[in-house]
Amino acid sequence: MVDKLLKLGLPKGSLQAATLTLMEKAGYTFQVGPRSYHAACDDPEITGMLVRAQEMARYVEAGVFDAGLTGLDWIKESKADVVEVADLIYAKQSMGPVKWVLAVPEASSITSVKDLEGKRIATEAVNLTKAYLAKHGVSAHVEFSWGATEVKAPELVDAIVEVTETGESLRANQLKILDVVLESWTKLIANRTSWQDEWKREKIENVVLLLQAAIAAEGKVGLKLNVEKTHLDTVLKILPAITSPTVSYLSDDRWVALETILDEKEVRRLIPQLRRAGAVGIIEYSLNKVVY
Repeated sequence: MVDKLLKLGLPKGSLQAATLTLMEKAGYTFQVGPRSYHAACDDPEITGMLVRAQEMARYVEAGVFDAGLTGLDWIKESKADVVEVADLIYAKQSMGPVKWVLAVPEASSITSVKDLEGKRIATEAVNLTKAYLAKHGVSAHVEFSWGATEVKAPELVDAIVEVTETGESLRANQLKILDVVLESWTKLIANRTSWQDEWKREKIENVVLLLQAAIAAEGKVGLKLNVEKTHLDTVLKILPAITSPTVSYLSDDRWVALETILDEKEVRRLIPQLRRAGAVGIIEYSLNKVVY
């Protein structure tokens, strides 16, 4: 029996796969059964459970979870009183933020939010949409959408507010974006009482550190190479680095070893240049974590 335990909420649904993959890169492997909401962690001090991101903030606020991962959008939508511990910018398809957008049919005469006065809008984010309309001084009917929001305009509603990463689904349904209602990204949040507990706070901070390190490593690789000192300056001018390359001396004092971190997309361009500049023994390796 573990004396201390952190109850962690994990988002079920569209973010589930990306979250579990990120967690594994950070060093926490969760096992989830095909019909189970419980997520067993290889860290005995953490127990996980899957719930919809839309519900996460209120469960964290109530203390059902000590901490959880959900979007900024759902924190604002639920108006939950939680500690926003850290930004973790990743999404189901990419490592970037998502956007809640106001969209209308391509053939619609509506060209701005002001044209929505008295109109009908469908969205899953009712509170976000109402706050957006109030900011613009517009009064419209906002109805909750249970799904398939993109297909509801123009037959059922005049406009929609929907979340998108790429805009592909909106375009496929002949919708055009008029405005961005909110840019959102994943956050790790904590229960206020749990955050005051010294052990739980340190445990949450440790998880955050490793998750941020895993995100920082995304799209980056390590590169090792050897070069004669006579070619060192030429190679250093070619080689980018987060700060500067590590230079290590070898048993043969005519040579040095270099090691650096760079964007993976740069490697195919740099390796031929480095080889021509005199570098040898070039090794590319993957990264799980980068701690700044």
